[in-house]
Amino acid sequence: MAVKIRLSRGGAKKRPYYYIVVASARTPRDGRYIEQVGTYDPMKSKDDPDRVKLNEERCKHWLSVGAQPTDRVLRFLDAAGLAKRTQPSNPKKSQPKKKAQERAAAEAEKAREAAEAAASGEGEAASA
Repeated sequence: MAVKIRLSRGGAKKRPYYYIVVASARTPRDGRYIEQVGTYDPMKSKDDPDRVKLNEERCKHWLSVGAQPTDRVLRFLDAAGLAKRTQPSNPKKSQPKKKAQERAAAEAEKAREAAEAAASGEGEAASA
């Protein structure tokens, strides 16, 4: 059974409040969970100590038995010093796609031809 440490939403409409829970990966977001290990209140200021509360002992236990935290929870665990989060890197995503690369190559070719024509035109004018 795949176990995740993730957020479960509570609170009123437009007033979110999240529980940090350990749940099976198959259960719904706000469905049944195994254990609640913390809370997260995004409405509080970022420097408020009550914004994120974690039961560090239980988090360590669940991480040791193989529970996988979601990205947002991993940020909280990293801030608390319980887990290490690496920055994701996908350098290919920002590169232009195939058609844009073809257009850029065509424009570069056209500019090169224009430069050659200008250079050969200047050379003929100077010899005349």
